[in-house]
Amino acid sequence: MSATLAPAGRTGGADRLGRVVRQVVTARETGIALALVIIVVAATTANPNFLFSPDGFRDLLLTPSVLLLVAVGQAIVLVTRNVDLSVGSVVGLTAYLTGRLFSDIDGIPIVAVFAAGILLGGLLGAVNGLLVAWAKVPALVITLGTMYIYRGVNVAWTGSDRINASDLPRAFRGLGTDQLVGIPILTIIALVVLIAAAWYLRNIRGGREFYAIGSDPGAAHLYGLKVSQRIVTAFVVSGALAGLAGVLYAARYGTVSSAAGTGWELQAIGAAVIGGVAISGGVGTVWGAAIGAFLLLTINRALPILGIDDFWQRAVVGVLILGSIVLDRVLAVRQHRRLIAQREEGR
Repeated sequence: MSATLAPAGRTGGADRLGRVVRQVVTARETGIALALVIIVVAATTANPNFLFSPDGFRDLLLTPSVLLLVAVGQAIVLVTRNVDLSVGSVVGLTAYLTGRLFSDIDGIPIVAVFAAGILLGGLLGAVNGLLVAWAKVPALVITLGTMYIYRGVNVAWTGSDRINASDLPRAFRGLGTDQLVGIPILTIIALVVLIAAAWYLRNIRGGREFYAIGSDPGAAHLYGLKVSQRIVTAFVVSGALAGLAGVLYAARYGTVSSAAGTGWELQAIGAAVIGGVAISGGVGTVWGAAIGAFLLLTINRALPILGIDDFWQRAVVGVLILGSIVLDRVLAVRQHRRLIAQREEGR
C-alpha cells in the first residue's frame, strides 16, 4: 500500500533521472569517450609518463585543442548536409596573417589580431556558403576548389618565408603554453567555444534549424525555413572557427610556414564523423566532434607508446571512421523501422 501511495513528484523525479541515465549510457558520445579513456589507460600503463607527468597531462589537453575548434565548425556544416574542405587552408592563411600582423605592425593589440583572424576566416567561409547556397553547387565541389585557391594564395603570400617564435610577442606565445589552475589557456578557450556552440545548437531556434535542414532540406523549404541563409551561416561559423584556430596555431607552435594547416580538413571531418556527426546530415553534436578530436590525436600519441607501427596507426583511424559510418547507417535503418512499426500500430 505504501508503494502505491508514494508521492507523484518523487516517482516523476526518479523517472526523469532514469531517462537521463539511459540517454547518457546509450549516447554515441559516451562510447567515444569510453574509447578515449581506454586508450589513455592503456598508454599510461605502458608508460606512466604519458599521463602522470606535467608535460604528459598538459599535452593530453593541449594538443587536440586547436583541432577541436576546426572540428566544431566542421560538425555544424556537416549537420546541414554539407562539408567544408577548405578549413585547413583557412587555418594556414590566418596563422600566417597572425605572424605578419605582429611583425609588420609594431605594438598591435593581441585582441585586434584575434579579430582579424576570425574576420578573415568568416569572410572565406562566407564565400563558400554563398556559392553553395545560391549557386546550388555541391559543397564538396565548391570547397575542394576553394581549398586549393586559399592554399595557393597562402603559398604565394608566404613564399619561402616563415614566421618564427621571435616574431611573436611573449604575451601572445603564452596563450599556447601557459596554464590557468593547471589547465592550458588554449584548452580553456576551446572549451568556451565548444560550450557556446553546443548551447546555441540545442537552445536557439537557428541552431535547431540546422538539424531540420540536414534531416530533410526539401521539407525545410516547404516549412518556410531560411535554408540558404542558414547554410551560409554554417559556413561562416566554420570559417570563423578555422580563423580562430589559425591564430591559436601561431600561438601554440610559434613557427608558421606555407604548410600550416595542411591535411586538417580531413582530420576535422574524421573527428566529427568518429564523434557521431552523420555525413548525411541532421544527426550529431559538437560534443561528439570535440571528443572525436581528442580521440584522434590521442591515438596518434598513444599508439607509438604501445609499440604499434605507423601503418597500423593510420589503419586504426581509418577503421574508426568506417565503423562510425556503418554504425550511423545501422542506427538510421533501425530508427526507420521503429517509426514504421509505430505507424502501423497507430492504425
